[in-house]
Amino acid sequence: MSGETPRRSQPTIYDVARLAGVAPSTVSRAFARPGRVNADTAQRIREAAAQLGYRANPVARALSTSRTRMIALMISDVTNPFYSELIRGAQLAASQEEYTVLLTDARESDVVERESLERVLPVVEGIVIGSSRMSDSTLRVIAKQTPMIVLNRHLAGIPSVVTDNPRGVRRATEHLGELGHEHITYVAGPEASWADGMRWRALREAGHELHLHTRRVGPVAPTLQGGRDAAALLRAHLPTAVICYNDLVAIGLMRTLAAEGIRVPEDVSVVGFDNILPAELVSPGLTTVASPLRTLGSTAVGNLLAIVRGALQTTDKPFVLPTRLVVRESTGRCPRR
Repeated sequence: MSGETPRRSQPTIYDVARLAGVAPSTVSRAFARPGRVNADTAQRIREAAAQLGYRANPVARALSTSRTRMIALMISDVTNPFYSELIRGAQLAASQEEYTVLLTDARESDVVERESLERVLPVVEGIVIGSSRMSDSTLRVIAKQTPMIVLNRHLAGIPSVVTDNPRGVRRATEHLGELGHEHITYVAGPEASWADGMRWRALREAGHELHLHTRRVGPVAPTLQGGRDAAALLRAHLPTAVICYNDLVAIGLMRTLAAEGIRVPEDVSVVGFDNILPAELVSPGLTTVASPLRTLGSTAVGNLLAIVRGALQTTDKPFVLPTRLVVRESTGRCPRR
């Protein structure tokens, strides 16, 4: 059509080669493997590329070198505040090594998780899987295809980074026992969650050792709605103390109890897990088992890149990060009933 400005074509590797006076293969090596090109020649190529406005295509470069400098981070629910600090830690650790993090959201579905991983496998050098809902056998199949680190789950033969769930539950149980509570109810999270099973097992063991009665209700979704559902499960036999699968469940539970005229902690003490930002913002402030979420993400990425480079051998022993109990206003002395 007359009057239209013709679109300028993008400069190619051949244009750079002509201007720099070298072969196209030399230009390719200068961008893909700089150490294999003479320093003066590499400088001349970079100047020619800058003059032409040429930028190397990272995808095309990856096809020839099998190095995309990208890793995938799979999380179970991007709307859960638990993952914000974890993602930040992963991104910071990756950027320090000049890697890019490709974030994928499983939406609490093992099917979505598997399909998403199958799509990203061809373009990443490794995968960090946070709180997977897939089966052990499925994870092992994927681990055979690419380097992988699993978070919040211990799986023999696959490198993993976990938080010290038993220690965290023990401290929460001791705290409630010191306040005079003799019965503790655990509100369970997703059945496919490895951490959920670890927390319930740790609570039973701690209760046995401290001569406290424990019971379990659920499972519920690891969300605010899950907390509202938990309130309905607890209503018939209201306990004096509750430990919830995570902070979102605990916050949803507290808000529902308050709407029904049940006071926290005067009537019921509530403890959460993870120490997400809203735990400090709600009223009363939530007592919770804190995990080093940013460190969890950075440690996972650091270990994954070490495996990619061949500097770290896989082991059956998980890398365990410490937890601590953060005491706020949602726990108090056991009421007399």
